[in-house]
Amino acid sequence: MSKTLKVAIIGCGGIANGKHLPSLAQQPEVQMIAFCDIIEERAVKAAAEYGAEGAKVYTDFRKLLAESDVDVVHVCTPNDSHAEITVASLESGRHVMCEKPMAKTAAQARQMLDAAKRTGKKLSIAYQNRFRDDSMYLKQLCEDGELGDIYFGKAIALRRRAVPTWGVFLDEEKQGGGPLIDIGTHALDLTLWLMDNYEPKSVTGSVFHKLGSRANAANAFGPWDPEQFKVEDSAFGFITMKNGATIALEASWALNVLDFGEARTLLCGTEGGADMNDGLRLNGERLSRLYETKVDFGAGGVAFYDGKQETDAVREARYWVQAVLEDKEPLVKPEQALVVTEILEAIYESARTGKTVYFD
Repeated sequence: MSKTLKVAIIGCGGIANGKHLPSLAQQPEVQMIAFCDIIEERAVKAAAEYGAEGAKVYTDFRKLLAESDVDVVHVCTPNDSHAEITVASLESGRHVMCEKPMAKTAAQARQMLDAAKRTGKKLSIAYQNRFRDDSMYLKQLCEDGELGDIYFGKAIALRRRAVPTWGVFLDEEKQGGGPLIDIGTHALDLTLWLMDNYEPKSVTGSVFHKLGSRANAANAFGPWDPEQFKVEDSAFGFITMKNGATIALEASWALNVLDFGEARTLLCGTEGGADMNDGLRLNGERLSRLYETKVDFGAGGVAFYDGKQETDAVREARYWVQAVLEDKEPLVKPEQALVVTEILEAIYESARTGKTVYFD
């Protein structure tokens, strides 16, 4: 493959403009030559701002795949269309970066994984929180055995009042759920990756619709429409892994809580622990004394200069481009993302049936 990647963006809404487009624009090997959205004006605007000379605009992704000579497709559409577009893109001979979650359902996610294996094309899912400085540092510590055997984790994605009121976020048919599938997915992916444990045994879940029916509610993005709020406002899961390790997952868009934060994890191992409650904090026991330390990720050290740091989104794009150009395995593997979707689906199923869901 040449050292230039021709990229198509399918779905030119919020996540494309907020992350994918500006991050890809910073990759010198990338040319964005095709833009697709069912609302043509969005695709036109994205092409004008980020497109290479002669970039084409489409409203039908299948026409784009048939006519364009792109190497890579970024899927930035609602959750219910991830599988259809990804499978079609892979089968047309393109590598795919799909926005999280992998799919609306585990069955759809398996179709995506099967297509990637069948075609031999690369598939990755956009879990950009793995690419943060604190996440990558903690991953190295875990791989080096600094925490020992990690037997408990918390995946935290709590908002006090930050319900997204735009797009299709409140549409269960399009999205498959609310905060659990939207931001809980990030926290769970991060925790599983750091623990390097992808073998769930059982899942018990609770899903709540307690605050979404309130009119004129306090909200970071302005009051939501109770008639449109069709998804949960909070969800919680207890996950037992086959090796006995356990994970507690907490996700909310609206919850009466003061200790909140997103894409955070807490890990407890035999040799030490870590959390992201106030930066990256490490704790343990040394020479018969307890200790805790906070890692400094500042890149400065010089007066009046804070240093230059790569954002997680830009690093995610760089790693992905390198994986394609150098024929390497992506950092976020589709097999891993599938397990995330399977666990999320099990939490919803457990909450619906009132029973624990067992794997295998």
